[in-house]
Amino acid sequence: MNITTAMTSVPKPAAALIAAFREAPTPIISDNLERLPGAVGLKPFHRTGVRMVGAAFTVRTRPGDNLAIHKALELVGPGDVIVVDGGGDETRALVGEIMKTSAEYRGATAYVIDGAIRDVADIAQSDFPMFARTAIHRGPYKSGPGEINVPVSIGGLVIAPGDIVVGDEDGVVSFPPSVAESLLEAVRAQIKREADTLVAIREGRYQGSYGKG
Repeated sequence: MNITTAMTSVPKPAAALIAAFREAPTPIISDNLERLPGAVGLKPFHRTGVRMVGAAFTVRTRPGDNLAIHKALELVGPGDVIVVDGGGDETRALVGEIMKTSAEYRGATAYVIDGAIRDVADIAQSDFPMFARTAIHRGPYKSGPGEINVPVSIGGLVIAPGDIVVGDEDGVVSFPPSVAESLLEAVRAQIKREADTLVAIREGRYQGSYGKG
């Protein structure tokens, strides 16, 4: 079946700008996006403590079919987060250890999959971030159709090709590069405010509201 590729490559934000979000907690990013965007229902399957940040390389598949992901693996490059809209299907795994290793070899940064994965015992030991809805042993179909580098919906979050994607133990958020610099400034300011608040609480000095957290 046909796999449609809107663009073979997508302009990416500057690597330094993407990297600046590596230590930014997703709850604080979400707070400064009016608490509106964020993928619902996805969880990390990789080694605890490994954070994700990169630029979205998007894939839309037929539920339970990973042919489009195989095609995407021929196109991804360093810094790409492979974002897969599998329609939230939980009946067949779209990615396992082999496709994870292929993505690593190509220089991709992570997978974010609105669907299922498998080989979770190996993935749990890996530093390659893998976010998905669930795990199941059943393998995928490989007949298509699918689309590459088009806007996708991941757990209710619309992600466009080239968006910055950040993930940690609390979940996955994304945002367009156009807001990244102002967002980073706001995130850093909130991190400092919250650190100061925690110190004040521990010292018995805190008098105000407990804020966004």
